[in-house]
Amino acid sequence: MNSLQPSTVRRLRPRASVWFQGSTLVVAVTLLFSLAALADAGPRRARLSSDLAKHLSSGSSAPVDVIVSGTPDRIERLARRHGLTIKKFLETGAVLTASRAGFNSLSQDAEVESLSGDAEVHSHMAVTTATTGADAAWSGQVAGFGGAVSGDGIGVAIIDSGIMGDHPALAGRVVASVDFTNPQGVAKDQYGHGTHIAGIVAGKAYRSGPAGSAPGMAPGAHLINLKVLKADGSGQASDVIAAIDWAIKYRQTFGIRVLNLSLGAPATQSYRDDPLCQAVERAARAGLVVVASAGNYGSTEDGKQVYGSITSPGISPYAITVGALRTQGTVDPSDDEVAPWSSKGPTLVDHIVKPDLVAPGSKIISTAAAGGALMAQFPDRLIDGPGARDYFSMSGTSMSAAVVSGAVALLLDGRPKLTPLQVKLTLQASAEFMPGPGLFASGSGRLNLEALTASRFAKVVSISQQLAGAAKANRAAVAGTAISAYDVDSIIWGNSIIWGNSTDSIIWGNSIIWGNSIIWGNSTDSIIWGNSTDSIIWGNSTDSIIWGNSTDSIIWGNSTDSIIWGNSTDSIIWGNSIIWGN
Repeated sequence: MNSLQPSTVRRLRPRASVWFQGSTLVVAVTLLFSLAALADAGPRRARLSSDLAKHLSSGSSAPVDVIVSGTPDRIERLARRHGLTIKKFLETGAVLTASRAGFNSLSQDAEVESLSGDAEVHSHMAVTTATTGADAAWSGQVAGFGGAVSGDGIGVAIIDSGIMGDHPALAGRVVASVDFTNPQGVAKDQYGHGTHIAGIVAGKAYRSGPAGSAPGMAPGAHLINLKVLKADGSGQASDVIAAIDWAIKYRQTFGIRVLNLSLGAPATQSYRDDPLCQAVERAARAGLVVVASAGNYGSTEDGKQVYGSITSPGISPYAITVGALRTQGTVDPSDDEVAPWSSKGPTLVDHIVKPDLVAPGSKIISTAAAGGALMAQFPDRLIDGPGARDYFSMSGTSMSAAVVSGAVALLLDGRPKLTPLQVKLTLQASAEFMPGPGLFASGSGRLNLEALTASRFAKVVSISQQLAGAAKANRAAVAGTAISAYDVDSIIWGNSIIWGNSTDSIIWGNSIIWGNSIIWGNSTDSIIWGNSTDSIIWGNSTDSIIWGNSTDSIIWGNSTDSIIWGNSTDSIIWGNSIIWGN
């Protein structure tokens, strides 16, 4: 497969992590506002991701890598005009290396609407198939699947650190490999993360032995190995973008239906401007289901909960964003809890309800990459299989995303005509809502494939078709233009769709179809909102959320875990204490 490998050259830089620990969440929120204001001061300036705004305000003379959208001709024109170096071309733009003066002048160019840093992405490390209902789906006991399924014929692209395809449980599973970190590379997993993810998604049972030798979620699926992370588990956003666009281009060649993104970078801008999220949207519009991990930044070291900590590309409404559950090692869902470190919504910039659902992600045993850096770093997590060091235990929303990617492969095996949106709705409709942790920690709830009855599946399809029809008529009347199938689907949800409990309640935010919506779940966990100028949301008596309009917003939890913020000039955040912005 070397003929398919793109030519890539990149440089790693330290990760920005201002919002990952302790009170630095406050810094992140105020930076997003104050740095954006700084970037807009003076001459007209393009919209900047917060890392670029920080670079500009710091006065640093160091060169910076910038992702710019456009055709090759446009990129070359901008590079000549501002004295920039083209580091690499992407399908929809390029990475440019700019001096401080070059970056400053580029940001003021009238041709440029937005600029993003080439962020460093990292894996999200923190299954039992019985807890998710996968084993029931294999045997045909889940009516909504229309028969027994295994993921046969469904290609899942693992965009990660590579896959060691010679592991006995993965033998014959990998049908294509491309290394985006090295044009001469062979996509070998030197870290160990991607191989672990691959086993969760599509590992096959291998004789007898430890728990990890049981099948993955979709043992009939095949894998596409797209390496974007190096031996230390880090990589560049531009390589992830290139891998996504490669998967779009070769989706029919290799039968790719699902993209697994168990990685992320800090959310530094709106999903509308974020190049990673734009790539996710392109994939969804091309018919690919994108599953992304939420991130592992949901709590500080001293135990305070951190909201607004979802990473990119999980902030995209086009992705199925997955948080992590602790299942306590049992198949009984009554003792499940959301892992405290699992990242929580809403998304930091756009305030979208995320994650979309949660799945097992704690102490997951899966395939190990022999000689991988993780195996050497954490030898106590190695579990002997049929051969020494065949299996490894890891935790994280990375593992949770892999569980859901496998579930998607099962669903598409049984229902191959589903659109990406219908897949998302179906998983959310069958999820078991968790009123304790609430929407911003668990989304629509715990992945539960066994709850996908035939009637519930039919209702999902009916709702999506009815709303799509209404949306299409409305859009055509307004714009008078034709739109694609995914355009029709995407505008029915606005920013998010969440299902409540077993009564199939739908909750959504701003929508093109309705300007004024009130929707609720059950009697013990209700959500209500009005229009764009006067909105109220609440849960139960112990977990309340309220906000007003766009210039005066308030969010809070309970007395021990609270967050409040106002507008762009007066931000307030608290855990157990109150901290003001400017």
